[in-house]
Order: sequence, then C-alpha cells, then structure tokens
Amino acid sequence: MIVLRGISRSFLVGEQQVQALHGVDLDIDSGASIAIMGPSGSGKSTLLNILGLLDRPDQGRYRLDDIETTGLDEEARAALRGSRIGFVFQSFHLIPRLSAAENVELPLMLAGVAPAARRARVTQALERLGLTERADHRPDQLSGGQRQRVAIARATVMRPGLLLADEPTGNLDRRSGEEVIATLEALNKQGMTLVIVTHDPAVGERAGRRILMDDGHIRSP
Repeated sequence: MIVLRGISRSFLVGEQQVQALHGVDLDIDSGASIAIMGPSGSGKSTLLNILGLLDRPDQGRYRLDDIETTGLDEEARAALRGSRIGFVFQSFHLIPRLSAAENVELPLMLAGVAPAARRARVTQALERLGLTERADHRPDQLSGGQRQRVAIARATVMRPGLLLADEPTGNLDRRSGEEVIATLEALNKQGMTLVIVTHDPAVGERAGRRILMDDGHIRSP
C-alpha cells in the first residue's frame, strides 16, 4: 500500500537548516497496524505529515496504492488525501459550534455527497462508535474520549483505506485512551491500514509492528 524511498525533509529554523528526515525507506502493507515511536524531534510527525500528503519531501519518492504522489499538483494531492486518508489528532480539531453529527458530516459535504446519503453514513458512523445518543451534542458537551471518537467517526466517514493518528490518546485519561485505541484496533481489523504516532509504550506494544525513529532515521523497521 505504501512505499517510501529515500525520503528526506529539512526545515529552516531561524537561520539554521534542520534535517527532519534522512533518506527514509519504508514499506507498509495494506491492513497493517503500525506504531511510530521515538523521542521528540526524531521525525515522527514529519513522516506522518508526508504519509498524509500534508507535506512534501525535499527528496525521494512516495507511492500510495500504486500512485506516485511526489509529482502530483496540490489539487490532485487534495483529492487523493480526501478519498483515501483519514486523520485523527491529539487535539481533536472539532468545530466547536457544530454538533457531533455535523462535525462528522463535514467531509461528506465537502466531497459533494447527496444529503440523504450523508445522513445515512453519519448515522452509521456514530452508531458504530457508540455515539448515537451524543449526535446533537457540541464538543464542549462531550467528554475527552467522546470527542476523540467523534474525531475518529469524522476521519473514517469517507471510508479511507489509510488512517493516520498523531498521539490520539495524548489528551485523554488512561481509561478513555484505552477505549480510543480499542476503537482504532477494531477499524484496523475491518481492513483499514492504521499508522499511529505515539510516545506511549503501552499503545506501541499493541500495534502489529513498531517503527522506532531517532534523529530523522528509522532504526527499527
């Protein structure tokens, strides 16, 4: 599903050039469960952003589902991202004034899905994540775990093949975090490829494969 070859990325911080990734090679099979781990500044989030087509490498090639993404223009990258990749973030990124159902519906609206089909898919997504009774609640009326499950519903309502999660339990207590990881694992068992960036060893141990990063290099593929 994913093939990275020679991926390098650097950033200008003040007047200093910082190399975030050094010639990374990585293969991820369809349906895999991956945890990317390592200290802060090791390149985990930069790698995740490249996998999610949110950033471009300075050098190297990235093939997603047999599509060479490196030369795609921004419109093509956005279309590919919207149809095949879902994102879950530490801070949820829900829109405060919208209800849980409206937050989940948003990607479908942007994709031009018809209203009747949108309602059916939102209802299904909320039911699957145990949120039916919270459909009309705004984010400030939900617990942290519920907000993250709404974010997962929104990330998966377009039925992407790849789900990227950046520290998805970072703002949650242990019990809520375990519920969220169980939810992600259930989606993975249904065939969705799951890539999680985490500092939590307990989360990493539950993944099918752990990738350790240090100073922009993969140390344990």
